[in-house]
Parts: sequence; C-alpha cells; structure tokens
Amino acid sequence: MAKGQSDSCCHLPGRSPKEALCFPYRAWPRSLLPAPVPRAAEWPLSWDLHRALEGLGETSGTMVGLKPSEMPPTTAVKCLGAGSAACFADLLTYPLDTAKVRLQIQGENQAAQMAQNIQYRGVLGTILTMVRTEGPRSLYNGLVAGLQRQMSFASIRIGLYDSVKQFYTPKGTDNSGITTRILAGCTTGAMAVTCAQPTDVVKVRFQATVHLGPGSNQKYGGTMDAYRTIAREEGVRGLWKGTLPNIMRNAIVNCAEMVTYDIIKEKLLHYHLFTDNFPCHFVSAFGAGLCATVVASPVDVVKTRYINSLPGQYRSPLDCMLKMVAREGPTALYKGFTPSFLRLGAWNVIMFVTYEQLKRALMNVQMLRESPF
Repeated sequence: MAKGQSDSCCHLPGRSPKEALCFPYRAWPRSLLPAPVPRAAEWPLSWDLHRALEGLGETSGTMVGLKPSEMPPTTAVKCLGAGSAACFADLLTYPLDTAKVRLQIQGENQAAQMAQNIQYRGVLGTILTMVRTEGPRSLYNGLVAGLQRQMSFASIRIGLYDSVKQFYTPKGTDNSGITTRILAGCTTGAMAVTCAQPTDVVKVRFQATVHLGPGSNQKYGGTMDAYRTIAREEGVRGLWKGTLPNIMRNAIVNCAEMVTYDIIKEKLLHYHLFTDNFPCHFVSAFGAGLCATVVASPVDVVKTRYINSLPGQYRSPLDCMLKMVAREGPTALYKGFTPSFLRLGAWNVIMFVTYEQLKRALMNVQMLRESPF
C-alpha cells in the first residue's frame, strides 16, 4: 500500500458523499483505480533535484542532514567538497585568523608599533582596535589569497587523505592503524604545503600589514601584485619562504585534525553513541580543532613570524624561534592561542560538517545523473 494510504473507508470515484458505499482502498476494482503517472514525465528535473537533496529526517527520527549515499564518494568528489567546504569555513572565521596573526607578530617590531600607538590585547580587543584604526575591511585583508590557499590546500590535505591512508594500509587489513593514519596525515599535509605555500605567504603579508588611512604606505596593490612584487624583490624562492616550518606545522595540524576526527568519529559510531549525521560530525570536528590548536600553536607562531620577517632578519626558522624565546620568553610560543582555538575550532566544525554534507549531495547528484563527476 502506498505511503499515506490506509484501510480506512474511502468513497469510490464518481459517487457523492451521500452515497455511503465505503470500503477499503485495496478492495477497489482495478478498473476504478487511477492510472499511475510516471514521475519522470511529470517532473523531469525537479524530481531529480528533490531526490538528490532529500533525506532530512526521512529514515530516522534522529537523522540530521543528508543521508549517506549508497556508493562511497569518489576522490574527485572529496577534493571538490573539501576545497569548497574550507572556503566556506574561511569566509566565516577569517577575522579570527587575522586577529591571530596580529597577536602572533606583536613584539616583533616594537618601535614601529609604539610610533603608531597600536597595542593589541586579546581577541576581541584586537578586532576592535583594527576596526577603529583601520576600518572593518582590515579584518579581511588577504581574503582572496586565503580562498586561493584553501581551494588548493584543503583539496589536497583533506580530499586525498582517505586515498593516501588506503595506500599505506597493508593488503588484507580491514582497519587502518594509528601509524597508518599519521603517515597519511603527514603526507597529504606536506603535499598541500608544497603546492599552496605562495598563497600562504601572500595571505600572511596582507594580514600583517597595518593600513592607517588613505595616505598610509601600501606595499601591495592587490593579490596578483603581491605575487609579482615578492617574486621581483625576493626572488621566486621568496614565494616559498617558510616552507619548512609550514610543512612541519601543517603535518602536525593535519595529523591532529584528520587523525583525531577520524578516530573520534569511528569510536562514536562503533559504540553507537551517535549515528553518522550532524551531531557526530560536530563533536568529532570540535575535538579535532582543540587537539590541533594545542599541538600546533608553537609551530604556527614561528611560521608566522618567519614568513612576515624582513630578508636576512632570521637565518632559519630555528633561529627565529630561539631569538623570539630569548627576547619575549617561552610564553611567546603560545601568543594568539585563544584566537587560534576560536578560529581553528570554529573552522573545523564548519568545514567538516559542510564537507560531509557536500560529499553526500554531490554523490547523490552523480548517481542520479549516472555520469562520471
């Protein structure tokens, strides 16, 4: 019996309510049943889209979001979904990232900061100071380079994680061990940095630059001008400045994020604490963000200082770290920790939740269209 139909009495077609001949629908003569209308003929496009995006609470009272697709997502779907989800997360959390950079480089050039009478205190204080002295747009300095970075960076380190993990998993083994997952996280993190480092250099330079008004000296006229200026003044190698500390940082961050998310999600599903839907993804992503911030914050500070430094200021990332600790103390390694956690925690939650939904939506559309993605 079709959904929504019951055995309650129903009037036969052509009879008025006064004629009280009622009997169950299943007892109707076949000749009196309405002819089925092909759905594809009635809704050739809208029905496909509806089927691709349906699933909100359809199979379970606790299901939140799209249902998992019947087929596992392809590598292309994972890469596109990861890049798109990371860009969306960046748009929402970028001011926190800019505040983090300003706090991390504070103390590097005290004379210039005293001359400008600028002092940053805390996340909210940094954001308010930037809005007051430079305007609201300063919170999104380098956004174009940031989106370029995420589209290339996240597509590799997140989109290829499962494929690389499968590559490292010994044949005949059903589950990947912790060592295999760490190797996969380090590999995709290093690959992503090697490809996307120029975008990170330009993003940090924009975020670290203070604009105090129309008459202030602006070194870069735009994103593409920044790429050209850095290559002209510092050589092409300048675009890959800080690659080594960034590889170290992102290998750690990628392991902390991907491995932690992978393990927490696996355990939540294994012990039936959650089903594979929004609450499970939220809890797993929050844990991944916290772990990544605690582990990677010192390396992130050194990376930011080294990338933003003048040519010849530091001999190496290690020299940068030693001078910073000697001048400002060990706590300097955790400068900007609060905005780092707020940003990375929020970023992970938004990114992973969006990523999981995008994978399912893209796979549903692909399956319906029966064509390669």
